[in-house]
Amino acid sequence: MKSEALDLIERLMNAPAKSEGAAAASTEKVPVTVALGDGIGPEIMGATLRILEAAGARIAPQVIEIGEKVYLSGNSAGIAPEAWDSLRRTKVFLKAPITTPSGGGYKSLNVTVRKTLGLYANVRPCVSYAPFVDTPHDKMDVVIVRENEEDLYAGIEHRQTDEVFQCLKLITRPGCEKIIRYAFEYARSHGRRKVTCMVKDNIMKMTDGLFYKVFQEIGAEYPDIGQERFIIDIGSARIATHPERFDVIVTPNLYGDIISDIAAEITGSVGLAGSANIGEHVAMFEAIHGSAPDIAGKGVANPSGLLLGAVMMLVHIRQADIAQKIHNAWLRTIEDGIHTADLKGEKTSRVVGTDEFAQAVVERLGQLPQHFKAVTYKNPAQAPAAAPKPLYTRKPAAKKEMVGVDVFVHEAGCTPDFLAGRLTTLSTGALKLQMITNRGVKVWPGGFPETFCTDHWRCRFVARDAGANISHKDIITLLASVTEGGVDVIKTENLCTFDGEQGFALGQGQ
Repeated sequence: MKSEALDLIERLMNAPAKSEGAAAASTEKVPVTVALGDGIGPEIMGATLRILEAAGARIAPQVIEIGEKVYLSGNSAGIAPEAWDSLRRTKVFLKAPITTPSGGGYKSLNVTVRKTLGLYANVRPCVSYAPFVDTPHDKMDVVIVRENEEDLYAGIEHRQTDEVFQCLKLITRPGCEKIIRYAFEYARSHGRRKVTCMVKDNIMKMTDGLFYKVFQEIGAEYPDIGQERFIIDIGSARIATHPERFDVIVTPNLYGDIISDIAAEITGSVGLAGSANIGEHVAMFEAIHGSAPDIAGKGVANPSGLLLGAVMMLVHIRQADIAQKIHNAWLRTIEDGIHTADLKGEKTSRVVGTDEFAQAVVERLGQLPQHFKAVTYKNPAQAPAAAPKPLYTRKPAAKKEMVGVDVFVHEAGCTPDFLAGRLTTLSTGALKLQMITNRGVKVWPGGFPETFCTDHWRCRFVARDAGANISHKDIITLLASVTEGGVDVIKTENLCTFDGEQGFALGQGQ
């Protein structure tokens, strides 16, 4: 399969460029980095490239090796230095799915590429194709704009005690501003009517709370676009039951990953969804599904997700004429009932494999769908008519004052009262023990005996004199006293105010 894909790439490199219609911006070939991927990757990439070649795509592919083979060669990142050079040179990446080996020591290459190259916006259109693809919701047309660089996907994890593991959730103001502004700009440029923010700010009041606060701030600049907020749990349920009520959804990284797969599956198959990963300098295009090693080499995989990702790529590189031709041919193929096995339903006239499906799309190039509305694409403007709005702004630094410290300790087999007694005697002149929590729940003072406790305790110390500030030296003195007293300190978090606003959460029950 890889050899066939490589032959197609060589033909695309050597074929003369051609331009069709007024929409074409240039006959110059655009360098594009291509990865054939693992599992079904080479099969669906070969099918996609065959369609691009037949449609006259003006691209010059450059192949890189990434994924499982690179991992197993001893490179734990799954990508070699020369591959990064290609990506930075072409700035456009068409990537087939890859396999991350199981077991420790391997980081997700998808996350690595997105974060390393600053691909802050993940854009996943999810559209139903009823009645030709079975779906419980025939009017679904939602675009999920997912933050792509931070949240729990920072992957900062630690084992802290025998019983407790930690993953840090990082949400930044610049990250929120970038993705939320992108969502509103996308809605405006694509004629969308509404942007919905999905968060869990009723629980994570500071991290998700910041995301929604920025949504409100930036949303005020777009009065022509409807705006609403959903808590992510009920929002996910509504996507599953009433997806037609949504238009563009913007959400942090983890939520976006989950709900975009839910939404794609509701359309009839996760194999239908393509994805764009947009940054300031580089863009990556892919299918949203994985490498499906269980069906690799059988010739039955659906190439539609990668193909529709490639359509998004063609628009991005200003080849709207080719993107439009391919997308309409694909729609015609679907409504003609030419389906891969994952789409088999009442309207299927013929079940085909990967290569046969690609050939059916090729045969319909130049045709328009009869049932679906034909798509039209325009090349994005090379330069905005007016000065673009900044993706984010850095505000003046706030006045930061330290008012306490959370000391996390590892103590097994003790009660909250016993631990509090030890720490109270070890407190220093500037700081006093205010509270102990276990898994976020206040267990001292006044805890409940029913509360289950692990061996991981957060011990909050605050200034002994109410309203006083403390120094790093005060914290060091406290830590010296606590550790000399035989307490196992895991880590600390300074408690600060910013322009007088509390920069830390209360304990549950505090």
